[in-house]
Amino acid sequence: MKSDRFIKNRLAVLRAEKGWSQKELAEKVGVSRQTIISLEGSRYSPSLILAFEIAYLFDKDINEVFQYEREGEGKG
Repeated sequence: MKSDRFIKNRLAVLRAEKGWSQKELAEKVGVSRQTIISLEGSRYSPSLILAFEIAYLFDKDINEVFQYEREGEGKG
């Protein structure tokens, strides 16, 4: 994947609303705590399956959790 493309997300906000730690979220979706840290920091893009699993866990549409963006492009 090119470095000028990335996936932004609302994981930290949604996780905080549930009162879950990074470790708890990691266990619920079957990944390491380090993966959650990297996802929350937008340093790692999830697989499509993982993205859907996380969205399902929060009872959200995938677009409510993850947003694809290109560097230098704004919405609007």
